[in-house]
Amino acid sequence: MSRAKYNALEKLTILEEVSNGEIGFLAAAMKYGINKTTLMKWQRRYKTHGYEGLERRTHLQRYSAELKLQAVKDYLEEGLSQYQIIDKYKIASTRQLFNWINKYNGHSSLTAYKGEGKAMTKGRTTTWQERIDIVQYCLSNQHDYQKTAGQFQVSYQQVLSYSA
Repeated sequence: MSRAKYNALEKLTILEEVSNGEIGFLAAAMKYGINKTTLMKWQRRYKTHGYEGLERRTHLQRYSAELKLQAVKDYLEEGLSQYQIIDKYKIASTRQLFNWINKYNGHSSLTAYKGEGKAMTKGRTTTWQERIDIVQYCLSNQHDYQKTAGQFQVSYQQVLSYSA
């Protein structure tokens, strides 16, 4: 019965089989064609998040800049393990935490994901009045070229050239 994906109910059934002592971790991994690490991840997510932790994610989890910084500091200064931190802050994975640590160590800012789309890369023709409106909007929004480009559906480069 080897296959790539299991739904939440199937994952729970496998975990219950292991927790009831019917089968060991290694035997379950082999029986169901699952990596032992994956099985341990399921168990950790179930303990932390309950049944919801076993469900497939359909959207990106968003984290505040403050949470990211605190998680990194807990790892670097407090000596907590990566698994303790992802459980404490309900972070999706150790890979996610690892990326934040690398950003922090590389002196990059840990910003919150806002879910904003990228601005157009190819511009469009604008009227003289639109250009004036674009510049005024950009100035009133602290020179946020990305936001302005999205608002007016023009390229970032156009906003930059109009504001220069």
